[in-house]
Amino acid sequence: MSANSKQRFSSKLGMILSVLGIAVGTGNIWRFPRIAAQNGGEEGAGAFLFAWACFLILWSIPLIIAEYGMGRNGRKGVVGSFVELIGKKKGWLGGFVAFVATAIMFYYSVVASWCVYYLITSITSALPADLQQANMIWEGFQGSNFPIIGHAFVMGVGGFIVIKGISSIEKVNKVLIPSLLLVLVVSLIKALSLENSGLGLEYLFTPDWATLKKPEIWLEALTQNAWDTGAAWGLILTYAAYMRKSDDVTISAFQTGIGNNIVSLVSAMIIFSTVFGTLSPQMGSGEILEVMKTSGPASTGLTFIWMPQLFAKMGGGGIFAILFFLGLTFAAFSSLISMIEMAVKVFVDMGTDRKKATFIICGAGFGFGIPSALNLTFFANQDFVWGVGLMVSGALISYAVIKYGTTKFREELINTEERSATLGPWWEIIIKYVVPIEVVTLLGWWMYLSATSYAPDTWYNPLSAFSVATVLLQWALAVALVWFFRKRLMSSKEADTVDF
Repeated sequence: MSANSKQRFSSKLGMILSVLGIAVGTGNIWRFPRIAAQNGGEEGAGAFLFAWACFLILWSIPLIIAEYGMGRNGRKGVVGSFVELIGKKKGWLGGFVAFVATAIMFYYSVVASWCVYYLITSITSALPADLQQANMIWEGFQGSNFPIIGHAFVMGVGGFIVIKGISSIEKVNKVLIPSLLLVLVVSLIKALSLENSGLGLEYLFTPDWATLKKPEIWLEALTQNAWDTGAAWGLILTYAAYMRKSDDVTISAFQTGIGNNIVSLVSAMIIFSTVFGTLSPQMGSGEILEVMKTSGPASTGLTFIWMPQLFAKMGGGGIFAILFFLGLTFAAFSSLISMIEMAVKVFVDMGTDRKKATFIICGAGFGFGIPSALNLTFFANQDFVWGVGLMVSGALISYAVIKYGTTKFREELINTEERSATLGPWWEIIIKYVVPIEVVTLLGWWMYLSATSYAPDTWYNPLSAFSVATVLLQWALAVALVWFFRKRLMSSKEADTVDF
């Protein structure tokens, strides 16, 4: 048996920190505060937080439990675990789940390179004093060779960590995640010390219940929670293949979901407090919210355009900027590592040597990520297509559990003899009924809104960056590709089993 086959997490702490490394990424720090601001009402964003928290229980945690169970049972990657659970006839569906996460990896590494660039810039250069200077820094960056160089660098570093296996990933996350949490705590203390920071917190947590009447709020809340927690990406499933038999699935899932959402809330508190505390003297609440809602090129507006300006206006802002982008870089790397490992594990299961598999995945990641590094419209299109695709991934994981038998899955794969907590029948109801209803309802409503409101003139055009047609076309191509290679994907020559 090879060294790869014997790899496992050395401790429960190492596993939880590694899984938090999946969940705690730029989606918490870069995406969540902006989405919360965009979906807040006149009185506040508290109602959106309510919808977002609902989906933690009605989507993320149940699917995380399913991923933990599938991964620990099969001791394989995404495709192998699907085959193990529902057989070869339908097991190839796991390939689509893996494809979605891999497609996200292609452009996620670009985001990681942005974080690295701004960390370097915050250390070596003066912060921008105004919007014009901030835009010049961004445009200068985009017009340079750094997007490609940075993209290659982060893929290389990620590959260097993954090539040594789960022990290397665990060691790195034992440093990255505690360091990230420390950075966030220090940043929160600094943000709360700003005058008028309370105005930001007041808006963040004050509910405007009328906003819940808008279906798009619920769609955004579900999409954000999927982004936040890593549910249905297949990443947690992959790490679960390295779980020890004594690690409790239910407790681990709740720790992952709740821990991640706490980080998201802390990140939002930092951003809202900083923005309101810095801009309140010269802007009203309405103007400040418009700043926070600014997407900018490829949704970079708040994080990479406005935040550096705000740091420049506060005492000790230079140090605060370094801490902020350091935390963002740590978050980006911990998530990117898990995406690379997920794809590598699929190849390892097919019998490919880990070293060779890592070179293949990182080479493909660099090559297919180049268009996103060079063209922000292409980047935004990929974020749009595969972000929504996570709902389909969730539906497929739910389908696999239903086909296996929800009661059988819960009793045999979750509530094992070694468990510390017992998972109740409520989980079966969510997986069997709630998740499918969520997917059909929200995807259907999203398509309707796209055709009638978002893009009534282009929804049918597959060449339009944000149309329903481009989403369906790219999903169809992904399904066709997975189907074509299904026999190769499901050929299992070596599984990363563990010795207990």
